[in-house]
Amino acid sequence: MNINRRLFIGSGAAAATTLAAPTVFADGHAKPRVVVVGGGAGGATAARYIAKDSKGEIDVTLIEPTRMYYTCFFSNLYLGGVKGIDDLGHSYGTLAANGVNVVHDWAVGVDRDAKTVSLAGGGQVPYDKLILSPGIDFVDGAVEGWDLSAQNAMPHAYKGGSQTELLKAQMAAMPQGGTFAMVAPPNPYRCPPGPYERVSMVAHYLKANNPTAKIIVADPKPKFSKMALFQEGWAEHYEGMIDWIGEDFGGGEVSVDPAAMTVTIDGEVTNVDVCNIIPAMKAGRIAEIAGVTDGNWAPVNAADMSTKADADIYVLGDASQQGDMPKSGYAANSQAKVCANAVRGALTGAKVFPAKFSNTCWSLIDANDGVKVGATYEATDEKIAKVDGFISATGESAELRKATYEESEGWYAGITADMFG
Repeated sequence: MNINRRLFIGSGAAAATTLAAPTVFADGHAKPRVVVVGGGAGGATAARYIAKDSKGEIDVTLIEPTRMYYTCFFSNLYLGGVKGIDDLGHSYGTLAANGVNVVHDWAVGVDRDAKTVSLAGGGQVPYDKLILSPGIDFVDGAVEGWDLSAQNAMPHAYKGGSQTELLKAQMAAMPQGGTFAMVAPPNPYRCPPGPYERVSMVAHYLKANNPTAKIIVADPKPKFSKMALFQEGWAEHYEGMIDWIGEDFGGGEVSVDPAAMTVTIDGEVTNVDVCNIIPAMKAGRIAEIAGVTDGNWAPVNAADMSTKADADIYVLGDASQQGDMPKSGYAANSQAKVCANAVRGALTGAKVFPAKFSNTCWSLIDANDGVKVGATYEATDEKIAKVDGFISATGESAELRKATYEESEGWYAGITADMFG
């Protein structure tokens, strides 16, 4: 087990922020212990805020297998040639230097009675509060003919990093006039506008490098996020290049053959050069192992993101069943702050503020042509409930679209700093 030893900062000020300190923990140890599984937008943010705000009163351990985290958000811009892969990579060095024990290993088991997390490397990490932020896994059999063993031939590229690079390499190797196919996922899934921003960025790349290429999208849904905005943009920037086949046209009747590189839509077989499969999704495996899922997702209490199954386990981000809130990096970051505040309050007696959530999803359609959708939310007894929202309008000026894209650039810089310090 590789643990970067934590550094304690500002411990002398801890008493000033603590209203009352509980004294009894799981096995009688003096300092409460929080374990966070998953170092993405939810997990990294929660670990950072608990360590920062508790000022040494809580031991925080972050378990994450990778040493470099590549964001899935903005990965479409890499496919489009707008960003480089290095622009999406972030290390955990600053988190480790600021009080988080960073363990690079796989969490493979949770013993809820003993309150321990088992690691693939053989260690066990005890906790008083456990935060799971494992992101997504894929539903077996969601697309006939495809499973994870075919991900090198037909990549999903819906987790940042090597899969994204593979899809980009396949795009670059397409023959002139070739065909790029995408199988879009059913609801609910990570980043509702994501597949359609991806279509836009693939078209942006092909328009510059392979202008006679075609894009086919097989979609099991009758409509999708920002549909009017994307379709307006596709007609303006990529006329005749994109063929979207929705539910009404057989888009849900799809099978693939990775060996033959064919896609069959409603009985019609098409030879393709690149095929991006984005399957149906479910909570990351460790949530199921912990026994906190119900179906594909983990039901949570909106006030603090604790699970319905175990008050000492919290689930953040894509893995949670989060009511009206879409699954996104922004949403996970917002939920992490609510959770961190609640966990710190439960363990140290610090003040807990009412849960408030917000989310915005930006999408780039073409160079400097950005659109967005967003909302604010509050916690109810039933769910995270939408309070109000906004969305870009069709027909907006080029100046406004450019400003929207620039806004998304500022958001990316801000959220990654908020996650990793």
